[in-house]
Amino acid sequence: MRLPLLVSLLTFAFVATPVSARQTPSTLTVPPSGVLGVGEAQLTPAFWIGLQAQPDRVILDSAAIAAQNAKLMQRDPSMHDLRALPTTLDRPRVTGWIKSLSTLPTHPLYDVNGKPVPASALQAIAANAALDAIPAQQETRYGLVVRRAALRGFPTTLRVFSSDDDTDIDRFQETAEFPGTPVVIAHTSADGKWLFVVSPRYAAWTGKENVAEGSAAQVFGYADKKPYRVVTGASVHTVFTREQPALSQLQLDMGTRVPLLTDLPPDQPVNGQTPYTSHVLQLPLRDADGKLQFAPALLQKNTDTAADYLPLTRANLIRQAFKFLGERYGWGHAYDGRDCSGFVSDVYRSMGVQMPRNTSKQAISPALTHRVFADKDNRQDRIAAAYALQTGDLVYIPGHVMMVLGQFNGQPYVIHDVGGMSYRKADGSRARIKLNAVSVTPLLPLLFNDKQTFVDRMTSIVRIRP
Repeated sequence: MRLPLLVSLLTFAFVATPVSARQTPSTLTVPPSGVLGVGEAQLTPAFWIGLQAQPDRVILDSAAIAAQNAKLMQRDPSMHDLRALPTTLDRPRVTGWIKSLSTLPTHPLYDVNGKPVPASALQAIAANAALDAIPAQQETRYGLVVRRAALRGFPTTLRVFSSDDDTDIDRFQETAEFPGTPVVIAHTSADGKWLFVVSPRYAAWTGKENVAEGSAAQVFGYADKKPYRVVTGASVHTVFTREQPALSQLQLDMGTRVPLLTDLPPDQPVNGQTPYTSHVLQLPLRDADGKLQFAPALLQKNTDTAADYLPLTRANLIRQAFKFLGERYGWGHAYDGRDCSGFVSDVYRSMGVQMPRNTSKQAISPALTHRVFADKDNRQDRIAAAYALQTGDLVYIPGHVMMVLGQFNGQPYVIHDVGGMSYRKADGSRARIKLNAVSVTPLLPLLFNDKQTFVDRMTSIVRIRP
């Protein structure tokens, strides 16, 4: 598929690797796991950091990252600048948001038991969107996400699948948003249980219990508040508390920024516990009327957080990616995990870099620098580009993205959140390995189908660089 011409092109420097130094897929060692070319050493971040010439050199400083994020918000149509929205929303805008997402597929859908979902049930779900109830004009309403919230294609918890033997890829699951994310509340479902919300990087349905409504000043004031902590682990959880059940053991995922409360007496308990061993966070709460309140919660000081976003370096990219190693693949951030595009965006978000949510948008974003591939690009050009990849580069094929770790034994390696891998064995037969997790693999041997490799199907390479 030809990509839009609006993306900027980047010529990647290619330093030829001697053919003798490059291992062919058939010469890579196949360990008991079946994941060729990957032993225990390659499953540690230290291994890949040790291959870097300047692992701690800062790629973009905080000012450059802020400029990059501003460009993304201005130029990328998949992003939403909530602060720039008008004070009133008209029906065409809201209807357009919902219709661009909530379109029933024409192919059959199946439930978790492998049974066909009746057309009548699907029509009822679509009707729950209540498009006819969207007013001609409405005041723009704001809110904060109060817990890890699933964002859905339709206002329903029904999980649906494209085949009767698949229970992983729920076609109504879109993504997730995290506590403290600002949203615009655009519409309510007919049954009153769902809100259609617009976050900075997505617009979808979420359960009303996931959002607390407040004023624009409250919402954006919270988003801008300092000082704060940034979650740098795969996820952390607040301390258990009976006093504030909604904030007890609350999950906070990588890249989440949470303000600190600094005006509480340090010798006084918070939620029944001393705060001196913990960070005192300020978190949003939804009251009985759905309105926004704030309350303190404790986060142990020994959890994986930082006082600011991490420096964008090759070493940090590798370390952050490996914190997800082995995490179960979660389509649309399901299973308290993430999918391929969620994985790379959460890694970069821990360093302050914002990205569109989905691979289809990341791969063509006019705010990101690309090397774009089209049908005219021959295999030799693609292989040359693969050998010119640098640590942190993002490699896109249809429906998938991988992050480059570096080169080892003449092979470019990637880390990605992937369902499985296929490669050609020495005897010409095809090996198929189910992964379904964040995994390390070599790039070149990966097969897209019986005739094409991943490299043959590359659509774009994104490089986050000056």
